[in-house]
Amino acid sequence: MAEEEKKTPAGDQPAPSLNIVGQYIKDLSFENPNAPASLSAGEAPQIGISINVGAQKQQDELYAVELTINAKAERDNKVLFSVELVYGGLFSIKNFPENQLHPLVMIECPRLIFPFARQLLATVTQTGGFPPLLMEPVDFSSIYRQNLEAAAKQQQQNGQGGDAKPN
Repeated sequence: MAEEEKKTPAGDQPAPSLNIVGQYIKDLSFENPNAPASLSAGEAPQIGISINVGAQKQQDELYAVELTINAKAERDNKVLFSVELVYGGLFSIKNFPENQLHPLVMIECPRLIFPFARQLLATVTQTGGFPPLLMEPVDFSSIYRQNLEAAAKQQQQNGQGGDAKPN
């Protein structure tokens, strides 16, 4: 039996759809270089976290979106732990207007997989002997805007004009 596409209320256009086909860990690294000394009680560590979003079209209507999250905890200029996670999702995206695809892939897709990556980081840091790393929710819309602005500045510095879109 053939799969039928859902129609919009007008009945003339197929309805847009966004589905998670699968999720995966591409890379996971946890380092506790000063263990077991790093596990002793002391002042609260300084924790730095960075997050990046990347996307790659795999084939028609199929996109791989990956979150790269790096976290490092330090106390007294010594690394307590360092963790890097590249967590991805494979998304089927159908019937969206072309002008909505880029923000959809770079904002909505990361928002959908982030809770799973956050849980994984909490589990890994806890298994490594530390309290779980509990990340706050991330505003992927803000990251998207910052990346657009950075790309626009880069184009201006290179003497190019036109619309800026991150890769």
